[in-house]
Amino acid sequence: MAKIAFILLCHKDPEAIVQQAQQLTAMGDYIAIHFDARAPQAAFAHIREHLDDNPNVTFAKKRIKCGWGEWSLVQATLHAVEAAVDAFPRATHFYMVSGDCMAIKSAEYAKTLLDSDDCDYIESFDFFESDWIKTGMKEERLIYRHFFNERTQKTLFYNAWWLQRKLKLERKIPADLQIMIGSQWWCLRRRTIEWILDMTRSRKDVMRFFRTTWIPDETFFQTLVRHLVPEEEIRTRTLTFLMFTDYGMPVTFYNDHYDLLLSQDFLFARKISPEASSLKERLGQLWASGRSDFKISNEGRRLFTFLTGRGRIGRRFAPRFWESEATLGRERELLIVACKKWHVAKRLVGSIKHHTNIPAIDYLFNEEDTDLPDLGGIQTTLEKRTRHRRALMRMLFDYYDTDRLIICLDTANFDLMQDFFSDRSTTRLLELECEFSDDYLIGHAKRVGLAGEQTGDETMQQLLPTIRYDVIYESDRIRDAGFAHHGRLHESNSPDENTPPIAQFLSVTEDVARSIAQTPYLFAD
Repeated sequence: MAKIAFILLCHKDPEAIVQQAQQLTAMGDYIAIHFDARAPQAAFAHIREHLDDNPNVTFAKKRIKCGWGEWSLVQATLHAVEAAVDAFPRATHFYMVSGDCMAIKSAEYAKTLLDSDDCDYIESFDFFESDWIKTGMKEERLIYRHFFNERTQKTLFYNAWWLQRKLKLERKIPADLQIMIGSQWWCLRRRTIEWILDMTRSRKDVMRFFRTTWIPDETFFQTLVRHLVPEEEIRTRTLTFLMFTDYGMPVTFYNDHYDLLLSQDFLFARKISPEASSLKERLGQLWASGRSDFKISNEGRRLFTFLTGRGRIGRRFAPRFWESEATLGRERELLIVACKKWHVAKRLVGSIKHHTNIPAIDYLFNEEDTDLPDLGGIQTTLEKRTRHRRALMRMLFDYYDTDRLIICLDTANFDLMQDFFSDRSTTRLLELECEFSDDYLIGHAKRVGLAGEQTGDETMQQLLPTIRYDVIYESDRIRDAGFAHHGRLHESNSPDENTPPIAQFLSVTEDVARSIAQTPYLFAD
């Protein structure tokens, strides 16, 4: 019977990783783990402490820092695969999973399926002829060299791309390769894995090429398998059930999706919500259950399209259960910097980004031209961002692959603050209390359209008391709301006085907070 070596790439939630490894190895299978080197050492130590005694668990011999869309994800996978090949000579199949994946069939059912067909399961579509890529870069992923990360080094990424394009520095694809593309969630036979590892050692030209392609985890294994394995031994599908929204983000499964998941013609599913404790418990027991009586209806994708589509055409006859638990995520932390003077908040956030690795976004609900990634159109207008604010924030957490995110809000955005504080995620608020001169308030009145360049001084003097009162009222309303985790910085305070609320807001040391509080000209107009 098949013996599966699971290849697990993960970067957070060590308790869940330990539980996942114990469940998957309980039936005699194996797992090789690569835990992102960006993650805290204490988290990795926790995993090692609980799994080192398990003979069916091994770890990648080298941990590297991974970034979305980078070669590092493929390299981390290869490190884990090499460790699994060496540690588990009896493994017949190697199955790629993430920390968000869980089995939706029993181990007995899965191994019967693998034994019934001597093949590799991997999505493998022609890169140029298929429509697998819906939006964004296509051939540019391959013909230009990508040295920077599009998410964390956006300016460098696009400048490097445009410079190569301008100078016509296109490169050639290795002549004997047909570039393929598909999902990174594959299940490959041992022979195929060994062929791939041999090719990584013998074809340095291929390795050089893929190291500077963009999002190579969608092309590297897909291309090499098609190059090495006869077509009749490849099943162009994944055994992991996953769906995407219209915005290109993975659909998350919750407690009430158990029966739906079991009826799909797949072995695993992604993504299982960290909050779906009942679902995770039931699926964890399922792998060892020995069940084989699964009734496959495979209606998941059609059902999702139908239910979500009702709202788009104004017909909503029943609750869309994919949205019934619309939350940012209990394990996530949203940090809100609220300030009427936008340039002050941006200055503080810039300093925070310099001193920490927390992703931060400026006034995304106030400024149309805020720098945002392409999220399938939901980010295009302020109206859409505000109307779909929780969906937008979930996408941004996923895009930056983080559990902590900073945003800036105007103090007038009280409704947004209330909504975020009512979520099951942890929300923290840092209010920047500024002093407002008459000149600043006049400028504010012109910016928001209360006054124009031709407004007379007498009219302006009549407006000023009302505008000043509105600013004070916004701050009072925030204070009266009694939000938990609400800190304040004041312009008249010294950096030492502003240090404690910054430290509490960011959960950083006093030294880091003090460096941020000492940002030059923080409150200057």
